Amino acid sequence: MQRMTGQPERWTQATVYPDMWADPADDPRDNGDSPEGEFATLLDFLTNYRMTLRMKCEGLDPEQLARRSVPPSTMSLLGLLRHLAEVERDWRNWITDGDALPKLYGRKDADFDGAVAEQAVVDAAYADLEREQAATDAALAGYPDLGERVGRERIAIRELMVHRVEEYARHCGHADLLRECVDGRVGQ
Repeated sequence: MQRMTGQPERWTQATVYPDMWADPADDPRDNGDSPEGEFATLLDFLTNYRMTLRMKCEGLDPEQLARRSVPPSTMSLLGLLRHLAEVERDWRNWITDGDALPKLYGRKDADFDGAVAEQAVVDAAYADLEREQAATDAALAGYPDLGERVGRERIAIRELMVHRVEEYARHCGHADLLRECVDGRVGQ
């Protein structure tokens, strides 16, 4: 539904709590007991933010996913998917002593600039994100001591894990606003 101004009407799919994205029974994020331990807690938050980002992108076509926010910003939901794939790859560079992996999309800002409304670009973005997340998760699983300092910069695993949660949380906030601009859907 669109107003006369061309802006979409705000709406939610939730019926139990109108400020939520989905009703509790339909929410795929883990809302059960808190995990035990620091690493498990960080992974739980990261997993839920990753899922939230995907939920914000669900049901949209390539044009909607690639729609930019407000000029001169290049931010879009598709750009966020590509950006986070790039960031996951870069986090692996933080923990290595070897040669850095090349940028996934080439030059700086190509993650957002290349987020064009084509199904092949959308499919590749999802595949890239899933692959890079799995690779980073696997690399970090080799460091059970959160205080261990690794890589050229000697970053603590804990710091990297917290940074991952922060990065996804910040971009989920962007995704909230982007989705509302696309079709008016609101919710946490």
